[in-house]
Amino acid sequence: MKPGQTLWTKEQLLLAINLYSKIRFGQMHASNKDVQELAAIIGRSPSSIALKLGNFASFDPKLKARGVKGLPNVSNLDKQVWQEYMSNWDELFIESETLLAQKKNTTLEALNPIETPEPENTTGREALRQVVVRLDQTAFRKMVLSNFNYTCCITGIDQPELLIASHILKWSEDAGNRLNPRNGLALNSLHDNAFERGFITVTEDLKIKVSSILLNSDVQSIRDNFTVFNGKELISPKKFSPEPAFLRIHNDRFRP
Repeated sequence: MKPGQTLWTKEQLLLAINLYSKIRFGQMHASNKDVQELAAIIGRSPSSIALKLGNFASFDPKLKARGVKGLPNVSNLDKQVWQEYMSNWDELFIESETLLAQKKNTTLEALNPIETPEPENTTGREALRQVVVRLDQTAFRKMVLSNFNYTCCITGIDQPELLIASHILKWSEDAGNRLNPRNGLALNSLHDNAFERGFITVTEDLKIKVSSILLNSDVQSIRDNFTVFNGKELISPKKFSPEPAFLRIHNDRFRP
């Protein structure tokens, strides 16, 4: 360590991974306003934040496969916190998001505003559920859409208002991965609807598979919106690759 430098704390690393999960891969640099904001919050330089984000990128299997490398002296704590975060996504994301709200002297609700009114005076399990619902509508959407560069991963539509952060595993199926970006695809509303109902799926090798129910249709709009994509590769995510185990479960719901 250079003179005057201080070791990163686990709390700071949690906040850095929180930021890593939300911003586009090409924006993880010192001039990014979100990087600068986090630097001010935790008392680090924007350059040090950007370097730490680069270290996390070197742990990400998707980016590691593309040859992304971090600093040669990555700390054991970096690896430990990354592994803990990835293996216990929802709990640690909620923890880091709550911590971020505290650092900003605000509330989780103000940090993640939604239009849907919430019940008042909720406690215990129901209160936690409301937190997850809120983060699903705000933070999960941001993580998934940024992962696919705000583009529908089937059609290439890049109008954010038309895009949905679609869960691969249904919300009720896995309480520990509701906020995990590896459980999400950026889809336009039409293809989100078809994906949810099993008319399309994505294979483990990230190929699009369209149900024969649609493939056998003579309707031109179905041919234009579905048939042409059958067998094509998904537009590749920038960081978090869809979890193969989640895709296998969705494949089982596919309507061949």
